[in-house]
Amino acid sequence: MIFGGFSTTSPHVPFPVGAAIVGSRSWRLGGVPARALTGGAGQRMLVVGRCGASDFELSLLARAIPPGDVTWRWPGAYTVIEESATAVVVHTDPAAAQPVYATRWKGGWAWSTSARLLAGLTGASVDVQRLACAVFLPSVPALAAGRSFFDGVHQLAPGSRIVLPADGTDPIVTTTWRPDPVFGQSPDIRLHDALAAAVSLRTAADPGLSCDLSGGLDSTSIAALAATSLPAGRHLNAVTVHPRGDFDGADLHHARLAAARYPRRISHHLLPLTEQHLPYTSITDVPVTDEPAPSTLTRARMMGQMVWMHDALGTRMHLTGDGGDSVLFQPPIHLADLIRHRRLRRAVSEAFGWARLRHTSAGPLLRDAVRTARTGRSAALAALVDTVGAPGRNDHGRVTWFPLLPHPAWATELATGLLAEAVRQAAASTDLLSGMDFAVRVLVDEIREVARTAAADAQLAAASGIEMHNPFLDPLVVDAVLATPLGHRPPSHIYKPTLSRAMAGLLPPKVAARSTKGSFDADHYTGLRVNLADLSTLADGYLATLGLIHPGRFRRHLAQAAAGLPMPLATLEQALAAEAWLTAHRRDDASMWTTSPARSEPHD
Repeated sequence: MIFGGFSTTSPHVPFPVGAAIVGSRSWRLGGVPARALTGGAGQRMLVVGRCGASDFELSLLARAIPPGDVTWRWPGAYTVIEESATAVVVHTDPAAAQPVYATRWKGGWAWSTSARLLAGLTGASVDVQRLACAVFLPSVPALAAGRSFFDGVHQLAPGSRIVLPADGTDPIVTTTWRPDPVFGQSPDIRLHDALAAAVSLRTAADPGLSCDLSGGLDSTSIAALAATSLPAGRHLNAVTVHPRGDFDGADLHHARLAAARYPRRISHHLLPLTEQHLPYTSITDVPVTDEPAPSTLTRARMMGQMVWMHDALGTRMHLTGDGGDSVLFQPPIHLADLIRHRRLRRAVSEAFGWARLRHTSAGPLLRDAVRTARTGRSAALAALVDTVGAPGRNDHGRVTWFPLLPHPAWATELATGLLAEAVRQAAASTDLLSGMDFAVRVLVDEIREVARTAAADAQLAAASGIEMHNPFLDPLVVDAVLATPLGHRPPSHIYKPTLSRAMAGLLPPKVAARSTKGSFDADHYTGLRVNLADLSTLADGYLATLGLIHPGRFRRHLAQAAAGLPMPLATLEQALAAEAWLTAHRRDDASMWTTSPARSEPHD
């Protein structure tokens, strides 16, 4: 499910082996939906990806200049392409749910939804600085803006109109999306309508789809919306994974409540997890993706579920609740916004609520909020340069722009230097969304990071023949949530009240009122212990060869974590996921290119 094309004056362009032409110089691999239309003056327009626009709406679009909201006007995750003799214009979605990349090629531009495919075209190597940021500064997604994991392959700015001139001159970027506050509309209704439209688009595309039903609020909401939007006589295959032999857990209890709410609409399937599904099991067997996928460390569980659903249930399309935590989460910097807008009474009240939840004091939170309220994003990035690599720093739960994780002793000086330079570059770049409330700006970065990496998870699922979707990351849903005015945004310490209200009447009361979710942390420690020998060999792998980690120190840290010593696992897990990705990237050749496409497809 990859597509791409060229903006160049060269008369001959290559295509990936097996690709079909869908425009004049555009192509697609796999079954990604693509609708091609003819506009005025011989111009062609492509809408690629799942898009809820009707054929009539698209015919009107082809006859006029696309409006600014073209990639989030309708439900779905899609990209709009305009082709002409002088340029290709790419309209990117604001959430980066369908990321698009570009690289210079023979005096022009090549673009694609696969960064790795473009790297194969140009022979680009892995971007070591980008890799270091992913391992050691995953909590600063601002460092990923405009980059891929390959040298010279750039991610096109989300929520923008990008002109790629055929003569190879620099792209012309116009920001088309800003989540400015929308007044006069209920946030609950906006969320419900956007999420329901996102789910209905998928049920219409494949009435036999399946869905996660974890018992948590996010996946249960998606399952309820899917069940109620299915055509009459069809049912939803809802899957709950659980530890083998454990039928009394809270997650399974709530999943059963939800399934019982729709007995004629939901077929509930239980998938027991065994030792072969433990985290960290055979992580280097992960299929190759454009970047380290979030599910790399739980590869055995994810791929086991996908293969089982494909073979036992006939699943071709699968929905998850992933992304809900990021879209619906209110970051601590929300307190700084309240102070900036002089909502002081509410700021104090929410600080005490957050402090009770975290079993801490409200005083430090308010002091952090006052300090952060006086600091803009660019200034915060500039100040971060001197902090990168500081031992013992842990900003978890603090009110700040960029909370840092503890810097590990196994990071090399080269890695720390690369991080500092990446922060300098980010601080010097122009923020295309300046002037927004701090919490909204933080959420934009967070959501785009989650949505982009979710595309890598979708590549894992595709290796099992399943098209995976995350409706919470649809641009229409993201826009509905982030456009909520400050006065209607939920407090940081209350668990997803907007979603609970939006789903009122569709969920069992006990599920709608749920404020916690089960954890698989114990499985992670068990998986570390069981797979320690295999994981230890990765200390001498590609990251060490690139000079980013000290193998001996990394191995000792890994052994300490497996022994159950209390420590943050985030950076360690990022390193293991990166090493597994590098192994897969070196193992599997990039797709081959040819001058003869498999076929041409007619346009409308």
